[in-house]
Amino acid sequence: MRISEAIIAGALLALGCQQAAWAQNASVERVPLPPLPIPGAALPEPEVESRAAPVPLSRGAIAPAPSGPAAHTALPIAPFSSARDALKAWMRDSTAGDQAGAVKALEYAAAQGHLAAQFKLGRVYASGDGVPTNDLKAFEYFSKIADENADRIPGTSDGRIVAAAFVALGGYFLDGIKGSYVKPNPDRAFDMFHYAASYFGDPDGQYNLARLYLNGTGVSRDPRQAARWMKLAAEKGHAPARAVFGDMLLRGGDGVPRHPIIGLMWLALAREGADAAREGWIVERYDAAFASASASDRTAALALVERQHVRAERR
Repeated sequence: MRISEAIIAGALLALGCQQAAWAQNASVERVPLPPLPIPGAALPEPEVESRAAPVPLSRGAIAPAPSGPAAHTALPIAPFSSARDALKAWMRDSTAGDQAGAVKALEYAAAQGHLAAQFKLGRVYASGDGVPTNDLKAFEYFSKIADENADRIPGTSDGRIVAAAFVALGGYFLDGIKGSYVKPNPDRAFDMFHYAASYFGDPDGQYNLARLYLNGTGVSRDPRQAARWMKLAAEKGHAPARAVFGDMLLRGGDGVPRHPIIGLMWLALAREGADAAREGWIVERYDAAFASASASDRTAALALVERQHVRAERR
């Protein structure tokens, strides 16, 4: 066996052992019930239930807001016969550039309980897409979704929407919303990310939860736990998680085993999936890591990347 083949074989063995170890560790994770928050107060440690048997939920509101969309009981006056009719109008008005009309159509569908419309409105107000940016309104729409749909089935289209709402709430709790009752609260951010990550298996939730563990924000610092969650997101194609996990394996330490070749593999996969315009830091980490790696390590890592592609094609 040539030296390069021996290196690749060793890396594959290490990857297989690592996969088994991480899988074993991940299997003991237990899923929290959705948090029962009180605005402005830290949450107690949530109870846990097995993901295999989630229980029906009876929950308090994440963000009760009498003046917000969560409190709307009457439908906006609009010439729509149904939520479906309103969504057709939203698509038509959006295409025509009539943002005001599009928002009115979304508000009608959202008031009728249409989950996707509620989420889209949250995104619209968060980004200021055709309306003045209003993070509090966005927060309230995401809160309504999380409050009323926390037990949606993971992996479904509705489940993915609810998971994304929990992730958005986690971001708001991290930074707070200036001039509002939403104050920075890392403990609550942890609960939001943890629920999205564990119950829904959402890669954005897993990545953000891993960052909290990595930095000790809202939870005791635990690099090993961070690596577990980062790896779960990386395996789902999350480019930032792949880059950070690869970097962690390159460096090792703090309970995380050092595997330079596997780390390079994850960085290469991250580089392939990165948006160079928005995620330039991934490109920089990839370039720096491969520039400092030995020729044999680079060869072995790229061979592992090809194996990953072959496995993906066979699925």
